[in-house]
Amino acid sequence: MSKHGSGKPGLPRALAASALAAALVLSGCTAGQNGRSGASGTAADNGSDRDENRVYLNTAAAEPAVITGSDAEAALAASQTLFQSSPVAVVAPEGDAAAIEAAAAEAGPAGVPLLLAGDGLEAELQRLGVRQVKTFGAPAGAAGAAEWESVLGGVGILAPEQPLDEVAGTEEASPYSVLLDEDARKELPATMAVLQAAGVRTHVDAAADPRAAPETVDFLRAEPEHNVLAIGGDFGNTAQFAARTETALTAAELPGGGMLAFPTRRMVALYGHPSGPALGALGEQDVEAAIARAKKLAGEYKNLSDEPVIPAFEIIATVATGSAGEDGDYSSATDIDLLRTWVDAAGEAGVYVVLDLQPGRTDFLTQAKAYEELLKEPHVGLALDPEWRLQDGERHMEQIGSVTAAEINEVSDWLARLTRGNSLPQKVLILHQFQLRMISNREQLETGHDELAVVIHADGHGGPGQKMETWSALRQDLPDDVWMGWKNFYDEDTPMFSPEKTYGDVKPAPWFVSYQ
Repeated sequence: MSKHGSGKPGLPRALAASALAAALVLSGCTAGQNGRSGASGTAADNGSDRDENRVYLNTAAAEPAVITGSDAEAALAASQTLFQSSPVAVVAPEGDAAAIEAAAAEAGPAGVPLLLAGDGLEAELQRLGVRQVKTFGAPAGAAGAAEWESVLGGVGILAPEQPLDEVAGTEEASPYSVLLDEDARKELPATMAVLQAAGVRTHVDAAADPRAAPETVDFLRAEPEHNVLAIGGDFGNTAQFAARTETALTAAELPGGGMLAFPTRRMVALYGHPSGPALGALGEQDVEAAIARAKKLAGEYKNLSDEPVIPAFEIIATVATGSAGEDGDYSSATDIDLLRTWVDAAGEAGVYVVLDLQPGRTDFLTQAKAYEELLKEPHVGLALDPEWRLQDGERHMEQIGSVTAAEINEVSDWLARLTRGNSLPQKVLILHQFQLRMISNREQLETGHDELAVVIHADGHGGPGQKMETWSALRQDLPDDVWMGWKNFYDEDTPMFSPEKTYGDVKPAPWFVSYQ
């Protein structure tokens, strides 16, 4: 047989077709004698120019899809997805590991589907236009292999000694790239045989998310015109997988590779404002020196983490002020062109950037929208600092600000839409907090946006005991799908945690660490 990607020599097509025809005659069933016209897409439905002794693959463009279920269900679905027609198939009983292993060893290299006995088997044989099957083992409850006749709906059975490599297999290249979760290879042997028979490209995606690992992104982008199929229950539903696949194929990667913020990396950031040192460590030097400092800081954590540690900036974009200002919001917005200088330099250097908002009496969403241009950059996330969110009549430094979960949800909804609409990688959304009252109704936070990685950032300062008490309090009743962050203060912490203590004493180790 000639089989795309099989790596083994095959018979010339004409000789193979003759061999198959001979096999059909010897078994008492000539081509077409079973009366099957085939379902839509079979050789019988596609005109006389189709060779009824060849295997034909589905080559039409298709949306990304997920196949789940038992091995019988997944093999059936894979056959329906990948094969248009096949004159021969292999069948085995579900649950008979030895029979399935033997069947897979013949079906995969031969380029014909392997199906397991169960619901849908007879219908799939008819759809494919199968005229002969080769059986392995015996169907459940049967006394012997002869009982297959009652399961197969009248399809002829090849003799056990009939070699499948005499079947005229497909000469097409399958237009599919298939992602497998970690369990698929060992738990779905029949399904794996169907994939082998179709000659598809396969890649094990341990994260079961095509955005996560650079290796998965590279695999998909190597053949971007291919249809994408996922096999395994860890990939989620089809709609979710389709959106993630689109991101993996089109979005820029984050610093360090991939499109998920966590858990494929950790981040260590300099915090402050470009204007100078008064607002944090970031402003103690110019942008190039800040990049070098952030990289050095991240490097101090490298050997303490199983994940890569990426340097980052957390830049205060709107600064809380003591006076109301012309607009009365007690917040001063930094010129976007100044921020652009830092954002662009950071991006070129592989440094992630988070824009921090201290909104005063205005709301977070209004201020976030003012920086939409920068937030459309793939390496730029957002931080909300409720300490500086004032209510009417309040003033900075007279009380600690607060924000409702509803206001934060407005921002996360908007940021998720922005990310999705611009084919961007996942964005970090940091929520600063050192008192529970700073975010009211925290349990109502919407943290399930697939486009966002929500971080609760413990940014209280003081002695080790105070900081750990804050950490423990913030982790109580933590909403689902939240990552934890930590801030080290050069001047206010007594003493400041070393990298070893930050990752060793703080448990679980924080995913985002900033230095002020």
